[in-house]
Amino acid sequence: MSLIKRSHPREIKITKNINPYAHGSVICECGNTKVHITASVDEGVPPWMRGTEKGWVTAEYNMLPGSTHDRIRRERKGASGRTSEIQRLIGRALRAVVDMKKLGERQIIVDCDVLVADGGTRTTSITGGFVALKMAIDKLMSEGKISENPIRENLAALSVGLNSEGKVIADLNYEEDSSCEADVNIVMTESGRIVEVQGTAEGEPFTREQFDAIVDCGAEALKTVFQKQNEALNA
Repeated sequence: MSLIKRSHPREIKITKNINPYAHGSVICECGNTKVHITASVDEGVPPWMRGTEKGWVTAEYNMLPGSTHDRIRRERKGASGRTSEIQRLIGRALRAVVDMKKLGERQIIVDCDVLVADGGTRTTSITGGFVALKMAIDKLMSEGKISENPIRENLAALSVGLNSEGKVIADLNYEEDSSCEADVNIVMTESGRIVEVQGTAEGEPFTREQFDAIVDCGAEALKTVFQKQNEALNA
């Protein structure tokens, strides 16, 4: 008997060029989740990277007031532990598909601001963040600032859960996420290589068979996500 209940993602929409000042910008929507993302080029690198002839990609993430049922306060005194963990994940994921030597001594900052949160805000940020990053790099290439494309391949992410019946569900919304026995975030390249897997059993521990089904389900659902990314980039 199949462990899979739903192997397709929620409806995905990627709208480009929503910010006239950023080098790359999108609004990425997965179901009701909506994230505003910009990629900005800084012609310099952090002090510890100067002289290395390598670039850097980093990310910042924020949940805006009004993005959830109860108003979230702005983090004026610095990022919370959850925010810091998520933005480190986004930065790590994006760096995994970029050749820093080809980028040169400059950094690209990807800012992800959650407008509406209905599950999968970090994975939506990664999926849209890659598109904004690719747009910024395309602009650098068109301006002659870099000669070779430093992006190795597309990158995307989504969450996969295990419900109380032991069934696997791709791309969880908030209600599904809240009631799942396990929640796993999967970051993967278009060729199917795994960048990161974050998984936790919220209740009963899950089996290796269930874990394999979760990863397989995520890989299948991400095929649609990559298709949407490519459609947006080629539009």
